[in-house]
Amino acid sequence: MSIHRGQSLSVTSRNAVAHADGLFNGLRPLRGNGKGGFKVHIVGNSGSGKSTLALELAALLDLPCIHLDQLFWKPGWRESTDEEFRERVRTAIDQSPRGWVVDGDYQRRAGKMVSEEATDVIWLDPPLILYFPRLLLRTTMRLFRLVPPCSPGCEEMASRAFFSRNSILWWCLSQHSVVHKREAERYRTDGVHVGGKRRRIGGWGGELAAWKQDVEEMIRAAGSDVTSD
Repeated sequence: MSIHRGQSLSVTSRNAVAHADGLFNGLRPLRGNGKGGFKVHIVGNSGSGKSTLALELAALLDLPCIHLDQLFWKPGWRESTDEEFRERVRTAIDQSPRGWVVDGDYQRRAGKMVSEEATDVIWLDPPLILYFPRLLLRTTMRLFRLVPPCSPGCEEMASRAFFSRNSILWWCLSQHSVVHKREAERYRTDGVHVGGKRRRIGGWGGELAAWKQDVEEMIRAAGSDVTSD
């Protein structure tokens, strides 16, 4: 793992993260609840790969995948109220007591219920130069209806994607360091290196691929009981 240049971390924080990274080889890729159950929350900046990883992980663990974007956005890009959103999130995770995989961080809207109830929090922190082009490609594909929108009825429009202060592209660029700083602080106090539930996955793709392979090996070793509660 690496800390990217320009990010506002102190030398102490950089050393702490680097030290924690070196400890990962001796840890399970997912903590779980100790009984074979997994409730995984995937966080990171817009475009960092949360939805893709959530789908892959949910398939591996045979658990439902819950996209918070789909619970928050109503057709026509209408926002849910905080109360509506919290109720939808509560219902979604309660419907699967055996476990779930949730992607997205709407803590200001839904509170801490997802991260607090999660057995594992995966922070995706790749370099901006790696994932911004992927976000640009995805946004363009959504403009031409080649891939589904983030939520049903929320079709991408050029005016919104490129010329609006609500642009996902602008949001990604402006929030990269903000999200990194916020998640680095959460990781410092609740990372796996201090016995917590948060794991940072950075780098250029190799680290994520290795972690997913570790998850697959963990599942194979546990057999069919890996997701039983």
